[in-house]
Amino acid sequence: MTVGASAGAPAVPTIPGIDEALQARVVDAMEAVAARLAEVVDHEDPFIAEASGHLAAAGGKRFRPLLTVLASEVGGGWNEQVVDAAVGVELTHLASLYHDDVMDEADLRRGVTSANARYGNSTAILVGDLLFGTASSVVAGLGAEAVRIQADTFVRLCAGQIRDDRQAALGAEAAVLAGDADDDGAVAAYLQILADKTGALIATAARYGAMFGGCDEATVRALTAFGEKLGVVFQLADDLLDVSSDTSGKPAGADLREGKATLPVLYARTSTDPADARLVELTRRPVEGPDELEEALRLLRAHPAMDQARRHTSRLADEARALLDEVGDGPAVEALRSLVDGVAERSV
Repeated sequence: MTVGASAGAPAVPTIPGIDEALQARVVDAMEAVAARLAEVVDHEDPFIAEASGHLAAAGGKRFRPLLTVLASEVGGGWNEQVVDAAVGVELTHLASLYHDDVMDEADLRRGVTSANARYGNSTAILVGDLLFGTASSVVAGLGAEAVRIQADTFVRLCAGQIRDDRQAALGAEAAVLAGDADDDGAVAAYLQILADKTGALIATAARYGAMFGGCDEATVRALTAFGEKLGVVFQLADDLLDVSSDTSGKPAGADLREGKATLPVLYARTSTDPADARLVELTRRPVEGPDELEEALRLLRAHPAMDQARRHTSRLADEARALLDEVGDGPAVEALRSLVDGVAERSV
């Protein structure tokens, strides 16, 4: 799967094996999404317009709008409501990135200077708030149920991010203080964080597409569950890539520097092998300095925990595909299956 475009250009997705007619409709829909996104992030104040469009202009995968469009194609296909729903979801995602970069003290996002580095923390936070407000305004045009879904999604997203940030801040004590001192409990707690901070919005992307594409209630439920599972797979793949390579325009090891216990780290910490003592020590706190980071990455990349985390990611991808069995067949469903493959295979 390839999703993205050069800065400032509409994102045009390519999904291997997709039906040609469906591909043409998806391209048209994504161009409509890009045009609508540019319209709503514009502002009468040139500085606000520039800052608001900074990350949108940098491109990105446009994964969530793509999912909204594909889910709509399971039903009657995309329309203006589907476009606005896709824009609302993407704006919510973009807004969260502005806030994430402030919390992470990031210098890069999507291969360009992060908003906080370019405009300062205060402006980046306020622009994120503005984009959240813009998302709500767009979604308000879709009716009361869409607004309720947006609000519930926002609560879950924030709650997941708070728990994720708290986990990093507390380090090794986090699981114990949360009542998850055992290994299985720590993994389950982490997966719930991912379901909230990432899966919830991706679930809403699929849900909106199914709703406004005219799918029946059973299909909407199945695609919503599919979206959440896919969101967890998406984040797990990103976590693995953070160890194995550069990703999202950020240097490798960002999670290690922040002291986040991602799935491979949680598995590595279960080792009782004395040879792993140094890796366990390094991953129980934020990794400091380039030499320690290089050492932690080298040890973790060579550790069986990476393969263990990849297998777990593959199992969840299988579960996501199984949820599509409830939806039936057709070009859009096959495209969604291919989407799972593309997401999961990034971690291989």
